[in-house]
Amino acid sequence: MIFGEFNSQSELIFEIGLVTSDGDVILVNALLDTGFTGWLALDNQDALSLGWILNINEQRDMQTAWGEARFNLYEGTVLFDGEEFTREILG
Repeated sequence: MIFGEFNSQSELIFEIGLVTSDGDVILVNALLDTGFTGWLALDNQDALSLGWILNINEQRDMQTAWGEARFNLYEGTVLFDGEEFTREILG
């Protein structure tokens, strides 16, 4: 079972682990954004610092609150509720 809490803006915050290319786990607080895409979004420099693989030939255009934006796609591993998942990550 996943535990989280609501912050002062009534957003659901919960803990996930970001697994580096060396196998280290960095615990971070994540925000559940029900109005986005179902993807994990991270800054490009954060994805690169984790050693995640950039899919050079693939980008994705997506609608954001500030209009349309182009995102890089990374392959990263996330620890969620005790299980590891390798996913495409938006950067």
